[in-house]
Amino acid sequence: QVLLVESGGGLVQAGGSLRLSCAASGRTFSAYAMGWFRQAPGKEREFVATISYSGSRTYYADSAKGRFIISRDNAKNTVYLQMNSLKPEDTAVYYCAASRFTDQVPSRYDLWGQGTQVTVSS
Repeated sequence: QVLLVESGGGLVQAGGSLRLSCAASGRTFSAYAMGWFRQAPGKEREFVATISYSGSRTYYADSAKGRFIISRDNAKNTVYLQMNSLKPEDTAVYYCAASRFTDQVPSRYDLWGQGTQVTVSS
C-alpha cells in the first residue's frame, strides 16, 4: 500500500509559480503511474498531468500544457508538479494520485492524497 501526502500549495499572484510535491510511503512507489488532479469549488475533479512509473512518458491537460511540468524522483518516492505562469482559473485543491495505468481518468486511480490548496490572485 502507498500513502500519499501533498505539499507546496499556497497563495500566489497571477503569473507566479509554485511547485507541488507528493511524497509517497511504501516500497512500491516506482510501480505506480502518478497523476495530478484538481478540483475547484462547485466543479468536478479534473485531470492535470500524469507520468508513467519510469518517468519516460508524461501527458498534460490542454490547460496545463506549456505551463506545468510533472516529474518524479523514484529514489525519493516523490512526484512533483511545477506550475508556472499561474492564472486565477488555476485556483483549486490539487491532489496527487497513484494508478497502475498512465491515465487521465480519475476512476483509474486507486490511491489519493488529501489535497493541497492553490489560490491564484488576480
